[in-house]
Amino acid sequence: MSQSPSSAPHPEGLSMLEKRKIEAEILKEVYETLKASHGEAVAKKTVEESVRRSAIEQARTFAASVPGGTSLKSFQDIQHLWTKGGSLEIEVKEQSDTTFSFNVVRCRYAETYKEMGMGEIGHLLSCNRDGAFCEGYDPKLKLERTQTIMQGASHCNFKYTYEK
Repeated sequence: MSQSPSSAPHPEGLSMLEKRKIEAEILKEVYETLKASHGEAVAKKTVEESVRRSAIEQARTFAASVPGGTSLKSFQDIQHLWTKGGSLEIEVKEQSDTTFSFNVVRCRYAETYKEMGMGEIGHLLSCNRDGAFCEGYDPKLKLERTQTIMQGASHCNFKYTYEK
């Protein structure tokens, strides 16, 4: 998800899901190569850390482009980038200045990774990004989540809080 500000998502550009699919096609080969040469644990750890670092860097890019600085509201304002085209179907539970909680009831990211034969590492490619994004976007933004569709739950439960 690393991008320069000039390559930030545009409405007419690729959706986040399309970007993730392209990235996954490359990471699948990296994962399989590492798995063959260094074992599954090393391969998973490498993909996990690489994706995490990428998410932090992308978040820093987003944060740098927010007029007036980051906040929970500015974070909420960019959520459409991840839900574009029905990529995520969400049910908002709470939305305030300090809390943004919602359930994801359909995750096309999970569906896409499974179709690509990457279900075993889908959580590393996608879910892994969510908390890491907070680190790069604004350290006051925190994520609590106890379950994901990617790892077999009926829904994902997101609760973002913003420490003032």
